[in-house]
Amino acid sequence: MRHDLLTESGRRLGVVSHRNGRRDLVLYDPDDPDSCQHDIPLTDDEAEALADILGASLMLGQLSGLREQAAGLLTEQIAIPASSKYVNRRLGDTRARTRTSASIVAVLRRGEVIVSPDPAFRFDAGDVVVVVGTRKGLDGVTAILADSDPDG
Repeated sequence: MRHDLLTESGRRLGVVSHRNGRRDLVLYDPDDPDSCQHDIPLTDDEAEALADILGASLMLGQLSGLREQAAGLLTEQIAIPASSKYVNRRLGDTRARTRTSASIVAVLRRGEVIVSPDPAFRFDAGDVVVVVGTRKGLDGVTAILADSDPDG
């Protein structure tokens, strides 16, 4: 099965899924849409990683579009430092939404996108959280996640 996309710049690319499960990312010749110029075979893991990358960028683009529609609503990506007291702790432990009125809407972890993590979700050092809220709320979440004081 062949799924093609014609880009705005006029380039045709696609994904060819074979009966045996193999997938190829293909770039077609601009002068002959049936002639393949480049073919990149993808393993299942590579295809999944590419889908995650494209899904994450699409989601972030949609969130950015919301920013334009709602005055004062911003999105930001905040990395969780290894020194954060919330490493290996649950999202719910931060009480971020209650304390700041900002929402953690996704977590990016080693190329994976975790959308709408629940309160039981546990953070890892290096996770990048996608937060939606006001400037004050985003700054508040940044301060919460950067906190290294286990008593604070």
